[in-house]
Amino acid sequence: MAPELPLDRLQHWMQEVVVHHGSIEEALAEAGRVGPRVEDVILPSATLTPAERVEIYQRMYPLRMQEALTADYPGVQHWLGDDGFATLVDAYTAAHPSKSYTLNRLGDHLPEFIRNAPKTLKLRRRDVLLDLARLELAMTEVFDEQETPALDDAAVAAVAPEDWGRARLKPIQAFRLVDLRYPATAWLDTIRDENHDHPAVRRKDTWVAVFRRDYMVFRLALTRPAHELLTSLVTGMTVGDAVEKALSGKRPPKEEDLFKWFRDWLANRMFAAVELL
Repeated sequence: MAPELPLDRLQHWMQEVVVHHGSIEEALAEAGRVGPRVEDVILPSATLTPAERVEIYQRMYPLRMQEALTADYPGVQHWLGDDGFATLVDAYTAAHPSKSYTLNRLGDHLPEFIRNAPKTLKLRRRDVLLDLARLELAMTEVFDEQETPALDDAAVAAVAPEDWGRARLKPIQAFRLVDLRYPATAWLDTIRDENHDHPAVRRKDTWVAVFRRDYMVFRLALTRPAHELLTSLVTGMTVGDAVEKALSGKRPPKEEDLFKWFRDWLANRMFAAVELL
């Protein structure tokens, strides 16, 4: 490489060429209009020209993107099969090419893409596929979120019983709530089953809390009332207001259910802090 070129400029140039969806000639021509020529950046080898050396990396990049999306969406990949998933990845990365040196968040728009993709892109049971993608996106988001300290027993015990009504619970950062039209959680649990004994996927509303604890991602199934109450809490309502809202609903929870939910949520360390208003 030419040492007189700044490192950040070299990195930007290489990224623009490698992620380009066109041919290597098109990629180099486009990069050359705003940056150095390939001969100014890459030296030839004993057998390859500078353009041929760069082309090797450009050809490998789609495979890297597919591998990254497979790691983030194993359920989607399993649902579609290898060929179907490869077709989805090609269409998705053409619409949402990587803009970063890292592929960690490459798949952030995949659920939206599945929802809005043209019918010509034949996707097996798109509604089920969408739920799988939404669930797996929540899991990758939680996995990459900052690990924040959770509310401990001492902090919970420090709140007087009469003060809980005006308490506001703040969730940990590595936390997501997902509402699904299909039991994607149950199906996802079976993708590593050697016998491929998957449950039948029929329409059934499902709710799940996705969170990370001690650098491990967990999923907790919720009932509709529990999901609604937890949603109220994580969106900033006080415990008193959230419980009052839950009790005024069409299917108010029993008192023992409320105690059980709060006990489970605190035991699973879903909350980072409690604030008295």
